[in-house]
Amino acid sequence: MPLFEFVCSDCNQPFEELVRSVHAIEEVSCPACGSRHIKKKISTFASKTSGSAFSFSASSASSCSTGSV
Repeated sequence: MPLFEFVCSDCNQPFEELVRSVHAIEEVSCPACGSRHIKKKISTFASKTSGSAFSFSASSASSCSTGSV
């Protein structure tokens, strides 16, 4: 089941909800105020890769030069 992020349009409370299907999103309500006026947020996701060929870290990004390629 995917975990979606929402924000309530009435009380501006952000929350997460496990949703079984795309059609079940219509049944989600705000846990703070009970409103069904919610908006699905665009979420980022995390992934883990093995090996070092495609890994990226913040420390390697800061050492990159901004000069020509």
